[in-house]
Amino acid sequence: MSKLSHYDDSGSARMVDVGGKQSTRRTARARAFVKMSADALAALPDNPKGNPLEVARIAGIQAAKKTAELIPMCHPLPLSHVDIETAVTDQGVRVTAGAATTGPTGVEMEALTAASVAALTVYDMCKALDKGIEIRDLRLIEKTGGKSGDYRRPE
Repeated sequence: MSKLSHYDDSGSARMVDVGGKQSTRRTARARAFVKMSADALAALPDNPKGNPLEVARIAGIQAAKKTAELIPMCHPLPLSHVDIETAVTDQGVRVTAGAATTGPTGVEMEALTAASVAALTVYDMCKALDKGIEIRDLRLIEKTGGKSGDYRRPE
C-alpha cells in the first residue's frame, strides 16, 4: 500500500506541494443518484420553486468552482469546463458531473463535489413532496491524466 500524501512524517495533515508537477490535461466524471417517490418525480415539471434539474445543474457548476474552499487539502484549480447532466429514471434522478483542467493535479474532487451538491439541490427543491428522498451512490466514474493515468470504474 502506498503512503498517503496528505500526511507528513509526524502524522499531521498537510497540503501536498504540486508546484514541481507538470501541468497536463485532466478530466473526471462523478455520479450520484437521488431516489424519490413516483409522486415527487411526477411533480418535477410543476415545482413551484422552479425547475429542480436546471437549478441543480447551476448549483453543481458553482460547487465545482468552490471545491478548494470546502475540502481543506484541495488545491484551487483553473477549471476549463464543468458540466452537469441529469436523467430522470423510474426511481429518481441520476446526476452526472464532469470537470476538466490543465494543471498539476486532478479534478476528481471537483467532479464529486459537483455531483453531490447537484444531488443535494434536487433534494432541497423536492423535499416538500417527499420526506423520504435518499441520495445514494456518490462515486467517481472515470478520470484521465496525471501520474497515475486513466481510471474507469468497472460497470
